[in-house]
Amino acid sequence: MAVALDEVDHQILALLRADGRMSIRTVAERSHISRANAYSRLDRLRSEGVIRGFAAIVDPEKCGRGLSAYVSVRIEQHSWEVFREYLRHIPEVDHAALVSGDVDLLLLVRVADAAALRTFVLERLQRIPEVRSTQTMFILDEPDIRPDAASPRPE
Repeated sequence: MAVALDEVDHQILALLRADGRMSIRTVAERSHISRANAYSRLDRLRSEGVIRGFAAIVDPEKCGRGLSAYVSVRIEQHSWEVFREYLRHIPEVDHAALVSGDVDLLLLVRVADAAALRTFVLERLQRIPEVRSTQTMFILDEPDIRPDAASPRPE
């Protein structure tokens, strides 16, 4: 169920999406509200589940996972819950989504190189009994499109 959010709530969310480590003082200043109001709003956003947590945005290349790919997966009908449990134990999968259309899942996979991707797809993923087929698409670039990302604006 959606939570009622006003303009200030949306501004706070945008600020924290750009920098999750931003101090409450800075959030208050940039939102033009008091620190007490900022604390209160942040607590409410967390308690209502709008903000589910804070995480570091990691550069995969600097962590030895310089090759990224989307892998679409078709699974046996009614096997989503079983397949989801496999996914919880596969460190190469950075994100998984159950989707509609010709495929069942879309996985964001990060590995060291092409050989590691081959091993992942052929020796790990396709050996899961519920997997019917896969298709791999290499990611050529991942531009940072967050509103406050440090990049020049097109003119």
